Amino acid sequence: MSTRTAIAAALAIAATCFLIAKGNGYHIYIIAVVGLTAIVGIGLNVLLGLSGQISLGHVAFYAIGAYTLGILTTRAGWSFWPALPIAGLVAGCAGILLAIPALRVRGPYLAMVTIAFSFVVEQGTAEWAGLTGGWNGLMGIALPQAFGFEFSEREVAYFVLALTILALLFYARLSESPWGHAMRAVRDSETASLSIGLDPTMLRTTAFAVSAIAAGIAGGVFAALNNFISPESFLFFQSILFLLVVMLGGADTVLGPLIGAVVVVLVPELLSFLAGYRLLFVGLLMLLVLRLAPTGIVGLLAPFFAKTAISPRGELERDVIAFLSSTGAESGLSVRQLSVSFGGVRAVRGVSFDAPAGRITSVIGPNGAGKTTALNLICGFYRPDAGSIRLADAELKKMPAQRIARLGIARTYQTSQLFATMAVLDNVLIGLRQGRLGAGTFLSRERDPERLALAQSLLAFVGYRGSPDAPAGALAHVDKRLVEIARALATRPRVLALDEPAAGLDAADTQAMGKLLQQIARAGIAVILIEHDMQLVMGISDHLVVLDAGSKIAEGPPAKVATDPAVLKAYMGEETPTARMRARPIPADAATLLAANDVSAAYGAAPVLRSVALEVRQGEAVAVLGANGAGKTTLMRTLSGLMRTTGGEIRFLDERIDQMGTSRIVARGLILVPEGRQVFPELSVIDNLRLGAFARPAKDERIDEMLERFPALRARAHQRAGFLSGGEQQMLALARGLMAQPRVLMLDEPSLGLAPKLTQSLYDLLAELRDEGTTILLVDQMAVLALSVADRGYVLQSGKITHAGDASAMRADAALTRAYLGEHATAVQ
Repeated sequence: MSTRTAIAAALAIAATCFLIAKGNGYHIYIIAVVGLTAIVGIGLNVLLGLSGQISLGHVAFYAIGAYTLGILTTRAGWSFWPALPIAGLVAGCAGILLAIPALRVRGPYLAMVTIAFSFVVEQGTAEWAGLTGGWNGLMGIALPQAFGFEFSEREVAYFVLALTILALLFYARLSESPWGHAMRAVRDSETASLSIGLDPTMLRTTAFAVSAIAAGIAGGVFAALNNFISPESFLFFQSILFLLVVMLGGADTVLGPLIGAVVVVLVPELLSFLAGYRLLFVGLLMLLVLRLAPTGIVGLLAPFFAKTAISPRGELERDVIAFLSSTGAESGLSVRQLSVSFGGVRAVRGVSFDAPAGRITSVIGPNGAGKTTALNLICGFYRPDAGSIRLADAELKKMPAQRIARLGIARTYQTSQLFATMAVLDNVLIGLRQGRLGAGTFLSRERDPERLALAQSLLAFVGYRGSPDAPAGALAHVDKRLVEIARALATRPRVLALDEPAAGLDAADTQAMGKLLQQIARAGIAVILIEHDMQLVMGISDHLVVLDAGSKIAEGPPAKVATDPAVLKAYMGEETPTARMRARPIPADAATLLAANDVSAAYGAAPVLRSVALEVRQGEAVAVLGANGAGKTTLMRTLSGLMRTTGGEIRFLDERIDQMGTSRIVARGLILVPEGRQVFPELSVIDNLRLGAFARPAKDERIDEMLERFPALRARAHQRAGFLSGGEQQMLALARGLMAQPRVLMLDEPSLGLAPKLTQSLYDLLAELRDEGTTILLVDQMAVLALSVADRGYVLQSGKITHAGDASAMRADAALTRAYLGEHATAVQ
């Protein structure tokens, strides 16, 4: 604590003591109520602010504490002093019991559980008359005594002040302790917290218990202060006020609940002269505060009192390689016959491979191959149906994710899963705990000098050069990737699994990422890499495992895998047995309907499209090709208005549309059939077709035309779309798009998940539509299939157009194959 803070706190305490000493009975009572409300708010701040759980039933714990103390002092003859901690413990036990069902739900459902709990407690106190006094309540609850001296309200107010100070100090220490950081980690990303060994259930239960104990202790003092309690003393509205205390003051701040309690308790008293209109004005005032300061009053003032940040050092103070090598692991990961099914779909089928220590093993494959699913099975996020996963002598198959992480498997994610509200340094520090939070660390400080030096060295090792105290959620995309890897390395893993770490990086950053992964492998760690940048994969991998449709189709060194016919077929497709050449050429003067000029787009801080330029002329079919992660789907979403551009312009029918809403774009005739079909599963086939014409109304004859074109849909016209097979749903999605009478029809991965025979039928149909004059922009993983109906093609690689040309010439061009499988690949003939 700084000298300035200590002086301010001393002055506030002195002022409060003066008011208690000089105030009348009413003033003393109000001050005590402010303190008790603050104590409940501080406890609720552990639940809401630190662990991110909403409770609308905290008045129940307040009542449990009050009734426990009242019953023990009136019926059992206990003294106030032993009864008060028992009141807190009973409320804490109730909090643990409530956490058991509450932790199974989230958001509004959690709030409903806590509301139901408060009503149960209210009715229980009312109906259990023999113990609680029923609606008549408990009377004669004595004030505390000490050394033969009976407290008056004034002494109780001093006692409440002392409890409030202790509660504030407790929260301040808990907030900066490993437990506080772990609770925030679970709040920000439960998935990522599991991957560094934290147990979300244990942490959330602890937060419930601590919060309930604080409410129970405050309730016990409230009972003694009032000398009488009844069910009407603990109405549900009080829970709303407790929640408002935290939100108004500022969640996850030390002083927030105290300031919130002052506002919530004192403002209605100060506006008492408004009589019946008082609550109306109080409500309006609080709505105004929440509107102007969504992070609370303390959050609004925080920038004016910001701490001095730790300056970035960018240097290794500790030997990171020695730290990573200290696990002494010589054996890597062994996967044997790994299988899992979801709803009858076999996502992974009998996959086996080894990931030796000190080597980079890359798992590659087209969309839907099962790569991320296999990684989730290894890391414990899914439970396999069959097979074996062994790390040294440990069988991991049935272990929960947090235990697997503690044994030495760390991972990163396709979309960075940082603890966004925590500082960069704290993200790495919590990783150093390896999920182990002993009771002795409950109030200890997380930032000790040795751990700080190691965390900063890990950040320097991965190449992070920004401020260690910057909020992780505000980092640039590349920095998020680096910090996530540093946090994973902080757990000192034996296996590091990375899911697309180079996604969204430019060429220089991708090259630096490759060098970093090679350094990590040289430290003796087994690196498992899933990545769609094939230049990176082929350049740094020691061994490749190729999956397709959940099965392993090839493995070996990069040069061998890149020329494997089965791999080429999986990535590129194969020549179709039917000729789909255009019967008549497109007129040379065909008008340009759709054009993208230097279009860029990003997901948050992650750039995806970089200065893309393409055009689609009337009546032609254009294919956009590229490997997974190249940006194809993002391009389609950007053209259709589902994503905003960050640069360039999009023109359709000679009108700029990149600032238009999607509904207006659809009404003009630019229609997207999205990846994954996305039919309306609860509606019938007919209703799906009618909705397709919503923006460009069509007569019912158009529905008959679609049913003629797609005979399989006619027999199921009145069946729910969710009951259709995958192929039938794709046909319905295409028919729904045609119902909108498109000027340009955009298809995103139409063959994804379809059987080969259905895929051939689909592309025969696309060739018919093209020959009938439908203008088509097509994205498909299967390059050969897409080029079989396309007039022209574009190759998209890492968000950039790297090649464009005539479809027949492009199919024989080695540049296309290299875009999928790197420099070792040769052209598909």
